[in-house]
Amino acid sequence: MKIGIPGALLYYYYGPYWVHLFEELGIEVITTEKTDKKTIDRGIGVSVPEICVPIKIYNGHVLRLVDQGVDYVFVPRMVSVEKGKYFCPKFMGLPDMIEHGVPAARSKLLTLDIQSSTEDISSPRLIYPIAGKLGASKSEIRRACHSAARRWKNFRNLCLEGKTIKEAWAELDGAGAPIEKRYTSLKIGLLGYVYDVYDEFISMDVTTRLRQLGAEVTTFEMIPPKLLKKHVKKMKKSLFWTFSDKLLGAAYSMFREGSVDGVIHITAFGCGPDAFLGKLLEIESEESGIPFMTVRIDEHTGENHLQTRVEAFVDMLGRKSKKAGDRQ
Repeated sequence: MKIGIPGALLYYYYGPYWVHLFEELGIEVITTEKTDKKTIDRGIGVSVPEICVPIKIYNGHVLRLVDQGVDYVFVPRMVSVEKGKYFCPKFMGLPDMIEHGVPAARSKLLTLDIQSSTEDISSPRLIYPIAGKLGASKSEIRRACHSAARRWKNFRNLCLEGKTIKEAWAELDGAGAPIEKRYTSLKIGLLGYVYDVYDEFISMDVTTRLRQLGAEVTTFEMIPPKLLKKHVKKMKKSLFWTFSDKLLGAAYSMFREGSVDGVIHITAFGCGPDAFLGKLLEIESEESGIPFMTVRIDEHTGENHLQTRVEAFVDMLGRKSKKAGDRQ
């Protein structure tokens, strides 16, 4: 049996868990390669125009897996991984969108509901509904879930050590290399959902570019969960969306503790939750005095546009820092 996992959306966060889980069950796992122009174009062709570009990309990856002849395309329905918080409605409706919007994948759709009280989604009960299709017993699923949970926790621990998701995954696979320390004194907070920041075709590999410019980069997944929750707990009412709340907690930590020289927010055009989040970040930037920039991406975003803005922002921070040093 071959199960295909689209290399998009929350694959960047839960991929190490899902891939290992299915492989532990003796299933061959096929994942799609990096996003390219053809993938986006194919995804656009089966998507409604108003949908955000991460969903269009996901649809394109699904079509690539169908072309590769997999038996199933794994499309989980992400509902909640925290009490009282939920995923964007597009995630909750993703299997339905694939079923009705991508006819070629309809007969290959493998889905289940992910609803957990924590971001640890390794409970075997979540997998039992598809045990029959996987040809696995409950005891086999329990063993596979426990093994995959250990791998995912190792992955998260590597991120908390300051590694990007790309670096953590490479190290997990034994292909990691030491991070080249070429940093100046600049520290930049990079905020964005994992699928916006780490899809290199869309973000133009912004983490690598910032490091090439001499900046040390901090993303939300590098910050301990307790610290993320520390500041949002003080709000009268937090955001409804799990990962938006994580980004807000990371932003509050950066702005209020003065741990960075500037903050960049990568957001997809048309993202509903980010319409709320972005305004909160602007307000916090004004109150803290720490520079903030929003970069909106879509399928038409050009590499020169993004790189020019990022380079200008880093240059501005460098000049600001130098002037502050001269005054001292």
